[in-house]
Amino acid sequence: MATFEEILDAFFFVSSEEYGMHSAVLCLDDGEIYYHSEWGDLDELDEDKFDCDTFIEIPHKNDLDLGQSLVFEFAEQRLPDDLDLVQQIFSRRGAYARFKALLEDRGLLQSWYDFENRREEEALRKWCLQNEVELQTS
Repeated sequence: MATFEEILDAFFFVSSEEYGMHSAVLCLDDGEIYYHSEWGDLDELDEDKFDCDTFIEIPHKNDLDLGQSLVFEFAEQRLPDDLDLVQQIFSRRGAYARFKALLEDRGLLQSWYDFENRREEEALRKWCLQNEVELQTS
């Protein structure tokens, strides 16, 4: 069994790049997590290294609806007067950098990071339950 922290680390790895560029799988047989990246020489999913019969892919944040919908949820709660501006920001490329600049201007950047982390952990714990992933208690 893997710990929740190990699954969370794998989730951050998968979500750190565009969708499909990084992947990780949890072997349900032994709790090992195997990583793969399209960007380098990390390929633990190579058939010589990957020895697992039952496994599940670790989700990307977009699989858990933690992309723009999370931004708009935060904006509705903390930036209700700037909703139109946030929608404008997300109508073009490079939106997250501009969104974070807006949050910095409003003194809400740390609040965003706390909100985002909390929601990611909640969604990942729910994913573990839905997929019957047994977690080792640390």
